[in-house]
Amino acid sequence: MASGVSLPFKISVLVFLKDVQGRLLLIQRTKAPNQGCWSPPGGKLEMATGESPFECAVREVFEETALKITTRDLHLFGMISEKGYEGQAHWLMFLFDCRQPLAGLPSTIDEGHFAFYKREEIDTLAIPPTDRQLLWPIWDQHRRGFIAYRAECHPDSPMQMIIEETQFKPNLD
Repeated sequence: MASGVSLPFKISVLVFLKDVQGRLLLIQRTKAPNQGCWSPPGGKLEMATGESPFECAVREVFEETALKITTRDLHLFGMISEKGYEGQAHWLMFLFDCRQPLAGLPSTIDEGHFAFYKREEIDTLAIPPTDRQLLWPIWDQHRRGFIAYRAECHPDSPMQMIIEETQFKPNLD
């Protein structure tokens, strides 16, 4: 598949939330994409209303976890452009770290059920291959700074990852 192939373009957010013990909240998805896999909560922008990525993150956190946050509770630490993900769509994902901790486990929703995990446990879970190769290494290395990545996802060849911008701040936690 050539990178210029016409596919739907989707814009989404992923929000990395923690509990007071520092464990990360993941949802086991019941819907595509990534059905059956564990990933951070998030969703697609409401583009018809002109919703910004920050507004989308605030809305998605409330809809999925009932936690009320503001844009000031969020740190945008990454942007990933995935061309041809699973041969189905192009994705632009905004990655946010939420500074406000969750007091408890959110209730199950129609998108899936939640669990808290220590970072080292996540590598043992069923997570999407691109999350294993790209998303979690970005979290590990750049969650206090910023990185913009482009991932060329072609079904017949290995994923190519291109860093387009980075600002490094050491992770102190």
